[in-house]
Amino acid sequence: MPGANLTRTEAAERRALVDAHDYDIDLDLTTGAETFRSVTRVTFTAEAGASTFIDAITAKVHSVTLNGEPLDPDSVTDGVRIALTNLAEQNELVVDADMFYMNTGEGLHRFVDPADGEVYLYSQFEVPDARRMYACFEQPDLKASFRFHVTAPEAWQVVSNQPTPEAVSLGDGRAQWHFEPTPRISTYITALVAGPYTQWHDELTSSDGRTIPLRVFCRSSLAEHMDPENVFTTTKQGFEYFEQHFGVPYPFDKYDQLFVPDFNAGAMENAGCVTFTENYVFRSRVPDAVRERRVVTILHELGHMWFGNLVTMKWWNDLWLNESFAEFISTIATAEATEWSNDWVTFLSSEKTWAYRQDQLPSTHPIVAEIRDLDDVLVNFDGITYAKGGSVLKQLFHWVGREPFFAGLHEYFKAHAWQNTELCDLLVEFERASGRDLADWSARWLETAGVNLLRPDFEIDAEGRFTSFAIEQSATAEYPTLRPHRLAVGIYSLDAAGLERVHRVEIDIDGARTEVPELVGVQRGDLVLLNDEDLAYAKIRLDGASLATAFAHAGRINDPLARALVFASIWDATRDGELRARDFVRLVLDHIGTETESTTRRQLLMQLTTAVRRYSHPEHRAELTAVVADELWALAETAEAGSDAQFAFVRTFAQQATTSEQLDRIEELFAQTLKLDGLDIDTDLGWELLFALVAGGRASEAEIAARFDEDRTSDGERSAAQARAALPTAEAKAAAWKIGWEEDGASNTIVRAIFAGFWNTHDDSLVTPFVEPYFSGLRKIWDSRSFQIAEFLIVGFFPGSIASPAVQAAAENWLAANEDAAPALRRLIIEGLDDVERALKVQARDGQE
Repeated sequence: MPGANLTRTEAAERRALVDAHDYDIDLDLTTGAETFRSVTRVTFTAEAGASTFIDAITAKVHSVTLNGEPLDPDSVTDGVRIALTNLAEQNELVVDADMFYMNTGEGLHRFVDPADGEVYLYSQFEVPDARRMYACFEQPDLKASFRFHVTAPEAWQVVSNQPTPEAVSLGDGRAQWHFEPTPRISTYITALVAGPYTQWHDELTSSDGRTIPLRVFCRSSLAEHMDPENVFTTTKQGFEYFEQHFGVPYPFDKYDQLFVPDFNAGAMENAGCVTFTENYVFRSRVPDAVRERRVVTILHELGHMWFGNLVTMKWWNDLWLNESFAEFISTIATAEATEWSNDWVTFLSSEKTWAYRQDQLPSTHPIVAEIRDLDDVLVNFDGITYAKGGSVLKQLFHWVGREPFFAGLHEYFKAHAWQNTELCDLLVEFERASGRDLADWSARWLETAGVNLLRPDFEIDAEGRFTSFAIEQSATAEYPTLRPHRLAVGIYSLDAAGLERVHRVEIDIDGARTEVPELVGVQRGDLVLLNDEDLAYAKIRLDGASLATAFAHAGRINDPLARALVFASIWDATRDGELRARDFVRLVLDHIGTETESTTRRQLLMQLTTAVRRYSHPEHRAELTAVVADELWALAETAEAGSDAQFAFVRTFAQQATTSEQLDRIEELFAQTLKLDGLDIDTDLGWELLFALVAGGRASEAEIAARFDEDRTSDGERSAAQARAALPTAEAKAAAWKIGWEEDGASNTIVRAIFAGFWNTHDDSLVTPFVEPYFSGLRKIWDSRSFQIAEFLIVGFFPGSIASPAVQAAAENWLAANEDAAPALRRLIIEGLDDVERALKVQARDGQE
């Protein structure tokens, strides 16, 4: 949207002129299906005589009044900003406008439930979308107190940051809710959720003796699937852990958690009013990894109540301070306070894998990123900001020590409550608590990009003992920084019980080579594992003998974290073209049957799929795919009845099935004429089987329509859209392309479902015709859609699934011809191109004997 961006320079200039104090906001949600009425009264101080602007993305501005004087809306508004001139020292501004409901998961999102026709609303404001609901100074360092007055249907639930007041009936089916003012918070964590949500209640006692009301909400049509007691239990565990370790009571008056439709992310940390994706309402069976992820996400958002909401970054270059901290603290809380005690294995398998991939893209950036404007921050909700930052905080945790780390946090929260901070404000507290100088650590870890590679270098004598041992550290030419690491080295030996650690040393390393004299004289064992226990953030390699041990016995490594580290090392070497993709496939198939950790299993199966579909050499891909599907089916048949492993193997088998015999088996599973003990073909697994049948030419529109008739829900609607996009005809692909790419109106979740089905094909010739229109339409998509939907479309329809020299050339040509395109748009294409280039490199390696 033209003019919707905001630069850091503009924000700093505005902050120097203005200080916001109070917002009083009237919202009428009964004015129609496309817009709502928003009247904002904001008081603020300013430099006398100064000029600035307030943000408001509007459908129509009825009036603007500044200090009692009406301003001409046509002169001062452009649909995005409202110009303010000749300000007084004390100011009151009133903006009366109609605002748009959104269907993209931004601003105030409006959803109509296909199950019952009920309307549900929720807000999503991070980064710059509070301005879609009310006029505001949309930047994190202009904190204020907010008071909402909401007119809505009387039967609705209305939830915001403060406790919900008693509704005042208007006598015509409508009511008003007048909320108390909030503490001083940033615009992006204000919130409104409204609709006929079903709710559950509980409470807890905070460390300062207050009673904190707890509520859980979801759509009424999903209420039978909600498990509120599990959510309440996790929340109470988190409250106890954080209040104890931070030494600061929960800073708000209540805690509501709302599971809302069409959500773009996992969750959002609105102050006291957290919103979650409905994917966490389990209407069908999900992998145990997803259940664990819900726990982590609940604790992630709760951690934000202190880090991000109580204390907030000044500008978005410190976004990582919010997200990395929440990522780290939720993981340690999950591991130490909940049933998921192996959560560091999950952190490695999911978060660090994400971080390592992101850190090797051309678009990698320092954890403390250069954020020039809102476009920059919107594309920086990435693996660096979340996962690498969280990994580096884990490194810092071990570097300064547990007690100094938590002591530093306590002092940070005390010193900066309800204020805005920068990185230095946090580091100074860690330095005081630990006695360590963190200036060099910060410079090398937080202000530079790239990931280091660690290799062991050793010699052994005739008895198999180390005569020397060193760790070599390297970096890429583009990002040459060598960093200090706190890590462990584990020595594992094989016996009848498996591979067990027999020796461990924990050391600090730095520079290109670090000698480890502590290992001299120690037996080398069968497996030498750098970064044992995963303390450091670095890629690791296995020596030749350890690699051979891993290929033969990886599944017999008894410690699940060590096992995940070995798998991760081999996957990374495969992605770097050092090992063949087919050998990685063989490793997974040989050892995944004994894997105990759901997230590790899930990650390995996703990597297996990538290795087969994108990294295998095209000449033997069809044969490899058939072998993989057959072996996955064999694993499903031998897995424990009803187990998470059985469920995972069946799902991945369906994704890989291509031969006539394999599709026959899926047809029989779908019809339930073939059954596996303990496996229930529930609603969502049934859809997954149907996707496979559709892509394989075994099911048509008739079967899709019949399935949708049985599942007339929002999930069923999305699944039907995905299935139709997977139909293996030119006409079906063209129809999916038109709805997703050419037409503007499909919701965010329908768009994502469409491109998931679009690329699900056994015949690349069905989708290659869309490479040219993709690149020719990029600028139009970027200029005409809201950011979130534009990003979904550009990433989702990027033709990386058909990695080829032709796609590589098309991306290169577009970048060469569009040097003036928005940096955020170019970044998305650069990342897609890098994935294609890597795939071609790894395919070439896989073709070698």
